[in-house]
Amino acid sequence: MKKSLSMAMVLLLIAVAFGEVAGQSTPPPPAPAPGSAGIFRTNADLQAALAQSIAAGGALTSASITLTDQYRSSLVRRTEPNGAIAHPGNTEMHYIVEGVGTVVTGGTVVRRDGTPATIAGGEAHRVVKGDIIIIPAGSAHMYSEIVEPITYLEFRFVAPE
Repeated sequence: MKKSLSMAMVLLLIAVAFGEVAGQSTPPPPAPAPGSAGIFRTNADLQAALAQSIAAGGALTSASITLTDQYRSSLVRRTEPNGAIAHPGNTEMHYIVEGVGTVVTGGTVVRRDGTPATIAGGEAHRVVKGDIIIIPAGSAHMYSEIVEPITYLEFRFVAPE
């Protein structure tokens, strides 16, 4: 009997194959040229990276899929709410692979000494598997509530000037 993987498992396996590159000190490589063969990873690579990411644990785990000068993609898992952030110059898209929670977008990041940043005047949305959030460059965003751990595929694109 042939076994099939769920979409969540496929996305998770793809993401973790690329390891974490957030601390990279050299500029990212250029994005693949139009017409190129693209990016490929074997199932064995994906399985090994998945095991490594899960072992790292924590309230936030992230496995990089790719990092170029034009975009980056990661699989992110959150088990607790996070403080508000905004990324100047990058538009983001989050595709919810699993979990339930609340995401707040827009408004203004409010910072207070000793506490995580919050958002004033944002829009809150309940998110579940299959939802997509598109966050314009420089827009505040945060996961204010995690009902069930949320895993999402995150893409960041360089925003046009």
